[in-house]
Amino acid sequence: MRLTKPLISGAVGMGLLLTAAPSATADQAGAAGTGAGQLRVTVGSANSRTATAAATTANATCTINRITVNRFSSCEWVTVHVDVVRVVNGRPVIEGTADFDVKHRMTLKTNSANWSEKFTVSKARTTGKGKGVRVNIGATSGGGTKSTVTYPQGHTLDSAANGSVAYKSAAIAPKKIKPKAKTSYKYTFSKPGYLPGSVSYASATYRCDNYYGSSRTNRSGCAFPDAPTAVSMVGLARISEGIRNLRARGGHYGDPNGGKPLHWMINKTQENKNRAAVCPRSAPADMKRVGRTSCDEYPFASSHEGGTQLPANQRTITWVKVQENKSQGGRITAWRGQMHVMDRDPFYVIA
Repeated sequence: MRLTKPLISGAVGMGLLLTAAPSATADQAGAAGTGAGQLRVTVGSANSRTATAAATTANATCTINRITVNRFSSCEWVTVHVDVVRVVNGRPVIEGTADFDVKHRMTLKTNSANWSEKFTVSKARTTGKGKGVRVNIGATSGGGTKSTVTYPQGHTLDSAANGSVAYKSAAIAPKKIKPKAKTSYKYTFSKPGYLPGSVSYASATYRCDNYYGSSRTNRSGCAFPDAPTAVSMVGLARISEGIRNLRARGGHYGDPNGGKPLHWMINKTQENKNRAAVCPRSAPADMKRVGRTSCDEYPFASSHEGGTQLPANQRTITWVKVQENKSQGGRITAWRGQMHVMDRDPFYVIA
């Protein structure tokens, strides 16, 4: 009896999320012998790394078996291992292998909810009957975004090939924030005389919004929300001085040089409570004499670390002139819009 041989796929290094191909039919199982038509896989957790806040506009770098992201760019470098197996006396015997890499580069847009991704599938390193393995690649996106893959489907792994994914979103209403989402990539492998195998893994988390849009202005855009961004207080003399003095005393929240990030908060009621908890109603007499009558709190009242959420040695207030506080507010508003900063997004403060 001629055996039908299963193509078994797995992943090495990255610990990808793997999915099995459909179980073999009764006819297939009978033709292949006991245990044929099964996928032998390993399951682990993907590693991810975010770039520093200072690199939010640069392309994310590529690191093997990692997803590296900054605010608008990601690079995912995946290694995949395929075993070509036949069943002999009910036991799997590896006839050959194919190992290849995939590099994904996804670039989001600050001014559009449509974006693109490019990926490269390397030439496989093969042994034995690992030659001639073909692959189809699909991508399914979430958060109300449609993804379309362009790739020479059925291409053999014996040579390198390039592909792309186009992402298109329906119009986003003003003040709307779409759910966080990922792209799920699925690879289906085939080879004449063997049952197919498949493997899946996911992209970094992205999110699109039109939170700052209005009926007259569309401000749709997307970001990788887990990647911290940074807002600068440099040039605001008293405000930046107050933050630096706090850091000199050991306050580290929001410090881009090794501190923990702050997290933005969209909750006006709690913001007012946070400010009232740390700012006196009136400036001290000596501050009034020099015109510094506006209380500036750090961490910001509009962060989840604001008010008295942190210990006293991790927060401060600084009395500043009203105009300086207004200038700060303008900077923060511009930064939030440009970087698509939403509730609980991490960020740093440059001072």
